Amino acid sequence: MSEELSSFLAAMHSSKHFEEAAYETLRAMLLCAERALESGRFSRRGRLLRGVVHVRPDDAYRRLTVLEAESVRGRKQGEGALTPAGQDVALLASASAWRAVMEHGCAVAIDVNLKSLQPLGGGVPGKDVRPQSATFNQDSQRRLLGRQATHVCVFPLRVPGGRIDGMISFEAECMAALGQEFIWQEVGRQLQLLADISVAWLTGLPPRPIATPGTDDFLPVIGASMASLVPVLRVFAQQEETILVSGPTGAGKSRLARWCHERSGRRQGHFESLDLTTVPEDLQMGELFGWRRGAFTGAVRDNPGSIARAEGGTLFIDEIDKLSLKAQAGLLHVLEERTYRVLGEGLGDQRANVRFIIGTNANLREAVRKGAFREDLYYRINVLPLRVPPLDERQDEIPLWARYMVSRRHQEKSPGGQARITPEAERLLLQSAWPGNLRQLDNIIRRAYTLAMVDQGGAAQELELREKHVQQALAYDAAPEDSQLIDALCHAAKAFLQEAQRRETPLDIDLAESFRGFVLGTAAKQVGREEAFRLMGRESLVKSRNHQKALRRELEKVEVLCREVRRPGPEFLELLTAEGGESSGGA
Repeated sequence: MSEELSSFLAAMHSSKHFEEAAYETLRAMLLCAERALESGRFSRRGRLLRGVVHVRPDDAYRRLTVLEAESVRGRKQGEGALTPAGQDVALLASASAWRAVMEHGCAVAIDVNLKSLQPLGGGVPGKDVRPQSATFNQDSQRRLLGRQATHVCVFPLRVPGGRIDGMISFEAECMAALGQEFIWQEVGRQLQLLADISVAWLTGLPPRPIATPGTDDFLPVIGASMASLVPVLRVFAQQEETILVSGPTGAGKSRLARWCHERSGRRQGHFESLDLTTVPEDLQMGELFGWRRGAFTGAVRDNPGSIARAEGGTLFIDEIDKLSLKAQAGLLHVLEERTYRVLGEGLGDQRANVRFIIGTNANLREAVRKGAFREDLYYRINVLPLRVPPLDERQDEIPLWARYMVSRRHQEKSPGGQARITPEAERLLLQSAWPGNLRQLDNIIRRAYTLAMVDQGGAAQELELREKHVQQALAYDAAPEDSQLIDALCHAAKAFLQEAQRRETPLDIDLAESFRGFVLGTAAKQVGREEAFRLMGRESLVKSRNHQKALRRELEKVEVLCREVRRPGPEFLELLTAEGGESSGGA
């Protein structure tokens, strides 16, 4: 083993954070490429510019950082400046480069002037490495040439078994090599070996702890679990390439899209949102591109379409998997040519001066495999992918979001007032599951807020959300398994039997009829008397205004049972002494 390789391995083994491993990897690979350049035919006529590490397991970015070649020339190991990728860093050579790396499982060399991509070979066994070049678009060429990069090479980060969890890209400037083979072929094997060695550290080490990024109106909560993604998202926001935001429904994809718009060069333009779940398939083309009056049956007036409304700004298209195959073809054309045609328009194509952000909660790769989503469109939108974790994976954010939501709600009702959540209420929120994510949490907080308002008799400057308010709010969303109700009834039956066995005198079975009173009393306390009878299928009693008497009759049975077993009655028995009208527990 060479001394340099031994030193590199020692440095990687001593790395405690991703940033250290990324620096050592980029430094070793840049120096290796520098030696090849200096000893080859382009010596003194070219230079390495920079290396960038892109960690994107499961096809979603986790880390992104850059090392400028200038910062390591003439410096010792451990010296240099590793920084998060900034606005001017070409994040990817093109969407086609990532696609080529994924298809071939090997490095891809890029001649920027020719707009060509050439696999270097040495990929994953069993994968076909075609000798012919692919091409990438003019926008990618313009960006790279604007950064003085004439030649680029992208190396896959291959974990054992062949899965690719990211890439390392290098940019070089060599005008003398325009249209010619650069150094990548001769040095590619050594560089790929270094990338293969480093992959375990680059994908497995945690990021260096950083201060929680500042919050704002568009992203008011950033917990430790999301903090490492914000620098990546900030870089994405400043690009013109398409962002693909994946994550479960209600996790906050639209909020992140708006946050990116506000930090982009298009923030003075409009932010337009199109949720495809609300658009029938036969209207999707029209909603995207617009239509003229009379373009089809029902087109009684002109509609500019989402792309025109977002002119100069950002268009967020959510639930992209709901887009029909016909509309997918139209969107692909817009993304590639930046032109579109309004339905019923006879004056030619319109320019699409729009930045696209795409949202989905579906597995688009699987949709491609099934033929439900175009493969070429998938790769065209999968340039800057980011996954928003579900709320259950962001436990540290739950109390923060809850406080923000309560405060926002209270400011709407009582401007200048103060609202707080008790620690017990926050613990209850943390113990709950959130399949509906932020949207569900917001609904629960709104409901608990209303219950707290009712509890204190209406609006007030000061409000406290307590555990019982959250508990009642969560009860509405409870979706017990089919067996849970039966299990609870069996448990109640055993308790009734145990009480009878404990007593010296029999416990009359007719007292079991009090269960109706327990159900109605609990419901009336939580949702109000009228709603309780509606939920229990007795709306006719509400309409005839006989539900009050019925409730009293059932609650009296509960009271009799409690006296018989000499136990205090449940809280809802206070409804027996309350005046007529809705229970104060109603929401």
